[in-house]
Amino acid sequence: MALLRRRQQIRLQANDKKAARVVSVDNAAAMQRVGRRTLTNHRLSWITTLAEQLADHVPAGNADAVVCNSAIWRTGAAAVFVFVFVFVFAAVAHILRPGGRFVFNIGGGFAGVRHPDEQSVRTGPSLNALIRQIAVRNYGYSPPLAASEAPPKLPLETVTEQLGRAALAVVDTEVTAQHSTMAEKKAWLSIPVFARPQGEFTHAQRMRILDAVYALTTPDAPSVTSWLVVVAQRPETTA
Repeated sequence: MALLRRRQQIRLQANDKKAARVVSVDNAAAMQRVGRRTLTNHRLSWITTLAEQLADHVPAGNADAVVCNSAIWRTGAAAVFVFVFVFVFAAVAHILRPGGRFVFNIGGGFAGVRHPDEQSVRTGPSLNALIRQIAVRNYGYSPPLAASEAPPKLPLETVTEQLGRAALAVVDTEVTAQHSTMAEKKAWLSIPVFARPQGEFTHAQRMRILDAVYALTTPDAPSVTSWLVVVAQRPETTA
């Protein structure tokens, strides 16, 4: 995945600076505990907080790069999306040095993009499609418009506009494909924030639907997820 490649590049650049530090920011304490167990380095620090509060913990103009995985698109309602990512962009702009870069990803469904592999590799309906079918049949669910019919929640045009308001400029974008299996996709959809379908379902109900759907699939069947990767930059200071 391109995002991971860029993470590696950023890590290598940081290694060239003896005093470089890496700060992990996540509002999930459990995720931070896993990170602490996995990585031990005196240059690593762990902060459990919301991404919107990043500027409260990192000095202004001090960061060479910020790599963000989910704080941009983690919420389900469109109105909340705008509220969240506008404040995240502002916080990132505050801590980046001039010329510093901000790399983040947005799910293809949210961004309205699809990698060619997503259409060519899939051999059957996706877990999400099957979930909607069973929810409609067994629970009387009325799904929102299909992704192909509804406007994307976070198109690049919107993201570019909001980055500009935070004095950040888009310098690169890439649509990438994440190749996995149905088993891995099920594990992802088991996480409460990503569980489907949307609407007035309990987590237990969503998991029952997911289990019923998963029984209709082959665990090692391929699954492809599209991502939009965006690289933005704080402008260099002018003399």
